[in-house]
Amino acid sequence: MQTLNLELGERSYPIHIGQGLLQQAELVTPHIKGNSAVVVSNTTVAPLYLTAAQQMLTGLKHSTVTLPDGEAYKNLDVLNQIYTHLLESKADRKTTLIALGGGVVGDMAGYAAASYQRGINFIQIPTTLLAMVDSSVGGKTGVNHPLGKNMIGAFHQPQCVLIDTDTLNTLPDRELSAGIAEVVKYGLIRDPAFLQWLDANMDKLLARDPEALTYAIFRSCEHKAEVVAADERESGQRALLNLGHTFGHAIEAAMGYGNWLHGEAVATGMVMAAELSQQMGWLAADDVAYTRHILQRANLPVVPPAQMTGEDFTRYMSVDKKVLDGTLRLILMKSLGESIVTADFDPAALKRVLNREI
Repeated sequence: MQTLNLELGERSYPIHIGQGLLQQAELVTPHIKGNSAVVVSNTTVAPLYLTAAQQMLTGLKHSTVTLPDGEAYKNLDVLNQIYTHLLESKADRKTTLIALGGGVVGDMAGYAAASYQRGINFIQIPTTLLAMVDSSVGGKTGVNHPLGKNMIGAFHQPQCVLIDTDTLNTLPDRELSAGIAEVVKYGLIRDPAFLQWLDANMDKLLARDPEALTYAIFRSCEHKAEVVAADERESGQRALLNLGHTFGHAIEAAMGYGNWLHGEAVATGMVMAAELSQQMGWLAADDVAYTRHILQRANLPVVPPAQMTGEDFTRYMSVDKKVLDGTLRLILMKSLGESIVTADFDPAALKRVLNREI
């Protein structure tokens, strides 16, 4: 097992990464302050790992909320199922919510924890690669709206994150690839050496080599923890973690949540960000080609949906969370491994990228 800490003063917490951690209750129980816990999972993950999670809670009063599986259910109506269960079970401010599942479960359980009785504790136990390297760390919680992804939410940090890499053995190949998109992101925005390592070890990651996966997860979480510790509320550099996300969120919303996986949409969005960076004279054509190459090696899409028009992109991007005072900001790349948040881009160049005119 490897452990790193996300340093936020009194709200700092450990991130444990390793095999067989679901059998190590001592990693979780110290972070449950009261005598009760509620596990939030979904219909796919619960049959696989709920029993192990419940065994970690032996001696505590505990119950479970099982949500439908999929991004299409990350909404206020389904969120209300968590609130209803908490109220019916008379959960109080010392009750701890435990998110057992992927990014949708983690985001929804986290938002329920942030808002139930104005805030209760929660613990993240991610079971998808994407959740392990991104959404379980950093305290972003929320739900989708038909007009925009993750537009309703709150910052609410977990008490700890428990990453049992054995749970990746049951993850579908498509979901594994979607998670690799977020891993590649860290290389593109701030770590060119990691990007080269990913290129050299992509076959091992796709084959679920435990050592390669553990390193990729640990390095990704290190990057996430460093950025969040420096900018918890995304007033500056944390926005860099959204490389490709403005384009990607538009794809997810336009295509219907769940039809494109988040990582698939982000992969395509990162290529579009690279293309715009090239249009701005920052990236060389070879850099854009390399971005496509490494994402394609992970079996990810690199071209937006044919049915999406430039107008579709513009409409959904206009309600992105990085729009400030009506001005769209984008994360672009100065080079592979160096990114910036900027509103200083050529609108005509953006239009060419959105309309596939390059």
